[in-house]
Amino acid sequence: MRIDKFLKLSRVIKRRTVANEACDSGRISVNGKVVKASFEVKEGDIVEIKFGDKTSKFEIIDVPKTGKITNELIKIL
Repeated sequence: MRIDKFLKLSRVIKRRTVANEACDSGRISVNGKVVKASFEVKEGDIVEIKFGDKTSKFEIIDVPKTGKITNELIKIL
């Protein structure tokens, strides 16, 4: 699943367009590498998001097969 879609479905970012813009501006990294919105995430990936002075870091524990929205997809680090 694409990182922008995953961030929306896991409710980390409210809208997919905002997730897309965050990727385009280099504020999202997976496993220490800055990624584009089309990056395919998998279980075990460590995602870091930078918004202003704040940094959120979490591990992906599940990637849904469908577009079901849930907040049980991540483990906050």
